Amino acid sequence: MQIAVHNRCSDFNSYRAARVKSLFNCESGANFGIAADLPIEDGAWKIGVVVGPSGSGKTSIGRQIWPDVGIYDGDAGWPADKPIVDAIAPDGGFDEVTGALAAVGLGSVPAWLRPFPALSNGERFRAGLARLIAEGRGRVVIDEFTSVVDRQIAKVGAGAFSKAWKRGGGQAVLLSCHYDILDWVEPDWVFDTRTGELQRGSLWRRPKLELEVFQTDGSFWPMFEPHHYLKLPRMVAARYYVGFVDGEAVCHLAASPRLEVGGMRACRMVVMPEWQGAGVGLRFLNEVCRLQFTEANKYHDRTRAVYFHTSHPGLCAALRRDSRWAQISQQMGGGHKGKSASTIRAATAANGWQASASSGYGGHQRAVSGFRMSRQAVAA
Repeated sequence: MQIAVHNRCSDFNSYRAARVKSLFNCESGANFGIAADLPIEDGAWKIGVVVGPSGSGKTSIGRQIWPDVGIYDGDAGWPADKPIVDAIAPDGGFDEVTGALAAVGLGSVPAWLRPFPALSNGERFRAGLARLIAEGRGRVVIDEFTSVVDRQIAKVGAGAFSKAWKRGGGQAVLLSCHYDILDWVEPDWVFDTRTGELQRGSLWRRPKLELEVFQTDGSFWPMFEPHHYLKLPRMVAARYYVGFVDGEAVCHLAASPRLEVGGMRACRMVVMPEWQGAGVGLRFLNEVCRLQFTEANKYHDRTRAVYFHTSHPGLCAALRRDSRWAQISQQMGGGHKGKSASTIRAATAANGWQASASSGYGGHQRAVSGFRMSRQAVAA
């Protein structure tokens, strides 16, 4: 597709305009032009990128790519009186919406319950991408892609969007002044307005992240705790693990013994918001759980399985796809607190234990799915 941009405006001759022309030997600022030959008609692509410095014609090119589609405004059309989980694809399914949010790296559940104006810039950026994924648009042009967020969120968010978008059948053209996202997006073609060159093919590869896992004493938990969707006390007899990328703490998990069922319980999993969507969370969880079957866990010889529970729809879906995990329970209505309290009192009396002040566990309406990683599944 041949695109020719010819922008015109008045040639001003005011005193200041004339002085600028004289000082900098600039005859006029009235004319701007750029030509581009983009492979738009070729249907065998998913994502293209127009990249270049500000003022080099990216937006003008974007307007001509699909004139009937226009340029997507990710900040427009959001109601101020609804949380984004209701505002995104209101006629769609719950799993599709939450899946889209998780797919673009907006996995912070409290953020789902806020209206769009209450989100940070990084959260708004990802919410806009999630809306595109959930709506399943056939064509879209996104201007200022990743321009309003810090570079870490930009790169991870770009990579998360690329993976999610390529699962569908649509085509997206991203307009950006940042070259650092190209390897993360892995586009099918790139047009550089700075050089006028078009590049096609598998020339970009997402950087491999080296994840290091360390056992800690729990001192990192206060840093991760604000991002956990439940407020709970410390786990009893737990060992804490933290995942690092390039020396930065990015994910957290704890494991405590459940020897009465021959295993360990993994809990308190958190991935920092700026790293959600980078693909480190499941890798980290699997590695920590694998360690429970080794001498890194002092109960390893008594550990037949590791148990993990979560309410996060995206994580549940990922675990169901992983052959190392088997779903063993699904509680859709939460726990009965009165029944729990009665069980605790009965066990206390039967065993002659000191009376507990506990009033029972549960009482919430949180749907919880339980998963198990067995020793045999790890060895397979």
